[in-house]
Amino acid sequence: MNASDSERPRIGLALGGGSARGWAHVGVIKALAEMDIEPDLVAGTSVGAIVGAIYGLDALEGFEEWVLRLTRRDIIGYMDLGFSPGGFFEGKRLVRTFHENFGDAQFEDLRLPFGAVATELDTGLEVWMREGSVAEAVRASMSLPGMFTPVHHNGRWLVDGGLVNPVPVSLCRAMGAERVIAVSLNGDLLGRHFRRGGTGSRQRAAERSDPNWVDRLAAGIRAHAPWLKMPPIPQMPPLPQIPYFQQMAQFRPGARGTPATEPGPGLMQVTANSINIMQDRITRSRMAGDPPDLLVSPRLAQIGLLEFDRAEEAIAEGEASIRRMAPALKDLFEE
Repeated sequence: MNASDSERPRIGLALGGGSARGWAHVGVIKALAEMDIEPDLVAGTSVGAIVGAIYGLDALEGFEEWVLRLTRRDIIGYMDLGFSPGGFFEGKRLVRTFHENFGDAQFEDLRLPFGAVATELDTGLEVWMREGSVAEAVRASMSLPGMFTPVHHNGRWLVDGGLVNPVPVSLCRAMGAERVIAVSLNGDLLGRHFRRGGTGSRQRAAERSDPNWVDRLAAGIRAHAPWLKMPPIPQMPPLPQIPYFQQMAQFRPGARGTPATEPGPGLMQVTANSINIMQDRITRSRMAGDPPDLLVSPRLAQIGLLEFDRAEEAIAEGEASIRRMAPALKDLFEE
């Protein structure tokens, strides 16, 4: 950048939510550093809050080494099944790991201003967390409803900030940012998971022949959660052999040669796509009213909701997304 540090605008980095796709934020920050662009403040939602907090602790390098070592077995270990009414996973092991590696850091201990977004469950209000325990704020910001149990903080129950502000541009501006670089992890997701043909379909076919760990996790949840078990649907009786019913037979579930023979989406796929739709629509709405100065959208549709073991490709795409935006970044800070 041409301007000196004293002359350049105050830069805010808004890191959006997106579960396992969030490791791309690590690559984004690394690539910005290579271009000599260092944010003055960071705001994060959900996994964006995790990476933002790590960046504020000046521990990104060690964190990257850790996520690159994650295996599916490790991830399942962190998913501590609680089966409480509030969610499948309690998240205590995640918080304990955060404490073990980074101590009980407070917001004032961070090397730059940081804010995390959560949602008050009772009122739907957006909550900006900027003081107290960093670990507790991050845990609240990532409490995806139905998956992780809510967090009780200062007398109120908090859940994932992605319900109200998936990419916290507004928080960056409230913290004093004059230029906001926003990273959205959901820009290319809708319509990709159920689309036929192409590499994605071949990959999913391979996963069906060797069921992936997310499906096994969902099966394990159902096995231990009787309230999720539904009685089998009775078999439809044969239709009378008259012309009208013969024509309608082609629409019967499972009728030969019809789309109904294709297996339907599983529990985790339905959950993932529903979250994608919600966050995409909310992000579009929020950014229409308060757009960032630069929007970065890594291409991450191939990475599933809980595939945290795919950090290498997520980080690489985060770096690549910044390099694609290099001309726009140069224009943004040019005098």
